[in-house]
Amino acid sequence: MHSVRVFGSAAVDADHPDGWVLFDGVRVGAVGRGDDRPAADETVDGEGGCLTPGFVDIHGHGGGGANFDDGPDAIRVARALHRAHGTTRAVISLVTASVDDLATRAGMVADLCAADPTILGSHLEGPFLDAAHKGAHTASLLRAPDAASVDRLLEAGRGTIRQVTLAPELPGADEAIQRFVAAGVTVAVGHTDADAQAARRAFDLGATVLTHAFNAMPGIHHRAPGPVVAALRDGRVTLEVIADGVHVDPDLVAVLFASAPGRIALITDAMAAAGADDGRYELGGLAVRVTGGVARLEDGQAIAGSTLTQDAAVRNAVAAGVAPSAAVAAATSVPARAIGRADLGRLDVGSAADAVLLDRDLRVLRVWVDGASS
Repeated sequence: MHSVRVFGSAAVDADHPDGWVLFDGVRVGAVGRGDDRPAADETVDGEGGCLTPGFVDIHGHGGGGANFDDGPDAIRVARALHRAHGTTRAVISLVTASVDDLATRAGMVADLCAADPTILGSHLEGPFLDAAHKGAHTASLLRAPDAASVDRLLEAGRGTIRQVTLAPELPGADEAIQRFVAAGVTVAVGHTDADAQAARRAFDLGATVLTHAFNAMPGIHHRAPGPVVAALRDGRVTLEVIADGVHVDPDLVAVLFASAPGRIALITDAMAAAGADDGRYELGGLAVRVTGGVARLEDGQAIAGSTLTQDAAVRNAVAAGVAPSAAVAAATSVPARAIGRADLGRLDVGSAADAVLLDRDLRVLRVWVDGASS
């Protein structure tokens, strides 16, 4: 069994220099500080950088010129791009489609999960969304949830649907939330017109995530606090944030971190143009134009996902004033916990040997998945 020792790096919390981690095959075999380092087949000098757990992205749609919705080959291309940027494990987010098409795609992701443990399952972002807050989703395919549709999707996913985003004010949403939660699916409030009261009701029914906070939902008003404040005040809820400097102002990103410590999950919401050139793309059947790294629908000004990678999200959060340890947690342990995988996003003895070596500028130097460098 191959072993790798990485030393000379700051510990995960960035407060303990000269740390080391030993990968013993696919698991972390030991961690420590100082010169008392165990022998290994390979030794990597971190040169004063920072070794973090592998990033976990629970909300992304593609990258490297490929969309997750387009099948296994496209998923492999996009995953390779994001893995190079430190995302060792990811949920495959699927945009709104017909229930039949979504069922087919959820089944495809289930097949991939069986062959590739770095694919954590699917996230159904639609079709149970509010048309007035649809963002880059096809309006004609949006619908209220019903028992038959929910059961059809759950059956197709075969236990691998990790997350579903829905608007809790829609007819049938209460029952859908309870059915998804009972099946072990993380329910997220998003693409919604919900006020604070409706959001609180959804959280009480079992929803535990706010999909890309501030985007595609009412904002904060002093007499109408909306779903963001409801989520901030509920310790059970994780708030997704797209820290690309476009979706949410950096100062507001810092406010979110300060307001809900340990409950902010950095996501990419990346579409095909992440890691690719500007130009024309398609997302969920809608035409998208990417200019200067910003993706917008061609027929309007709606933002159509991002071109973000998780390492850039961490750098952007730190540049906004977020502590490096909090930014790293928001890309690792927090999103993993949000989808019920608290075993990921950490570098404890016995945990998966997924890690990212960052330089002093938080740029990726090397990535390990199950102890193997990629």
